[in-house]
Amino acid sequence: MTKRIFLFLSIILTLVACSDNDSFTTDQGARLTFSVDTVKLDTVFSTVGSSTYSFWIYNNASDGIRIAKAYLKQGNQTGFRVNADGTYLDNRLGSYAADLEVRKGDSIRVFVELTATENMKEEAQLVEDDLVFQLESGVEQKVHLKGVAWDAVFLRNLIVSSDSLIVSKKPVVVYGGIKVNEHATLTIKNTSLYFHGNAGMEVMGTLVTDSVLMRGDRLDHMFSYLPYDRVSGQWGGIHFGQSSTYNVMTNTELRNGSYGVKCDSSSVAPDNQRLYMEKCIVHNCKGNGLELHNSYVGLLDCQFTNVLGDCILAYGGAVVMQNCTLAQFYPFSASRGVALRFANGKSVADNPKVKTYSYPLLQMRCTNTIITGYADDELVGRQVVDSVAFDYYFENCLLRTPEVKDTVHFKNIIWEKPTDDIQGKKQFKLIDEKNYIYDFHLDSLSTAKGLGCYHE
Repeated sequence: MTKRIFLFLSIILTLVACSDNDSFTTDQGARLTFSVDTVKLDTVFSTVGSSTYSFWIYNNASDGIRIAKAYLKQGNQTGFRVNADGTYLDNRLGSYAADLEVRKGDSIRVFVELTATENMKEEAQLVEDDLVFQLESGVEQKVHLKGVAWDAVFLRNLIVSSDSLIVSKKPVVVYGGIKVNEHATLTIKNTSLYFHGNAGMEVMGTLVTDSVLMRGDRLDHMFSYLPYDRVSGQWGGIHFGQSSTYNVMTNTELRNGSYGVKCDSSSVAPDNQRLYMEKCIVHNCKGNGLELHNSYVGLLDCQFTNVLGDCILAYGGAVVMQNCTLAQFYPFSASRGVALRFANGKSVADNPKVKTYSYPLLQMRCTNTIITGYADDELVGRQVVDSVAFDYYFENCLLRTPEVKDTVHFKNIIWEKPTDDIQGKKQFKLIDEKNYIYDFHLDSLSTAKGLGCYHE
């Protein structure tokens, strides 16, 4: 009998406790507490959904609090979407939800997304609204929602079969990629291209660019301190096929790709310069920055920096490089490549044996150029095939590589050593390894004055 009475009393106490937790107040002094007063979303392209952001609502009052109505002040006009504790604010009914409960000592989580409509303007536009919580007591509390929407031009699986021009004041977002067929020329001027996912460019014909930016389309942050634009591998890259010739890129920047630029093997002739790059930047790639196979390439005032592979990798061909900056400070892996690697052949493992392919290095001429990085040796040249041309020459350069007594291939060289007072990252204005921000203009104390792509 005693055990039954004890069990009965325990049940009664439990019910009383549950009843206390389920009591709700209409006292106007009872308020909810929010983890933020403003939800700041990143910039999004109009009509493209944002990432999901969230905040918490806490009830520190002595009783539960009911939210009679949660709603967006501007209804369904701004493009914000809200889920409060598993309940969506129904956009068909003016973006509101009713009868949400926050028990005492408890909390609920609210999720916010934005898909903004087109604003018909070239500049990015601020998008704002208030998420209002009307309590059962009549008190209203709110959280401000703020985002930025940018109208864009969308290209999907573009195939260029005849001479074409892309010029756009609005950003161009590329889905699926761009392919330039043989005998066609694609010219891109004064345009920013944002590539989605693994999209990139396949060029079998000719590409001409001037004042162009190419990068991934993620405008948000991986972490609060790290925007996706500073993370490598956000899109494909540019691939020039065997039939592609006379490509010219000026004032063009490629960043955060899976790779930068690749050139397939082709015949090398004085009148067949496959690629000329002037005042271009290839930065922060997950592969090689510029990968060349038996290609004739000219580089002037260009920057190749911070890649997982090699900043420039050349198998044979002819490469003429003047006033370029090759700096290897890739931050995301210690297994990074070097600033410049060249060879006159390539060994490829093909079970059960290794095959060696010859790529005659007809010319590797490098003048007024900076080649540096983290490693003690950032310049690697290898003669893979003895009977094949292996011609290289460096003049008026800063080279981070062990000094060699060779006046045939090296003239007027600054041999950078790891023990120098000014060396490596100290040559440049800013190498911020914490926030991944880089400025490869020369520092006032640099020993490379007059060299590199920022020599004036």
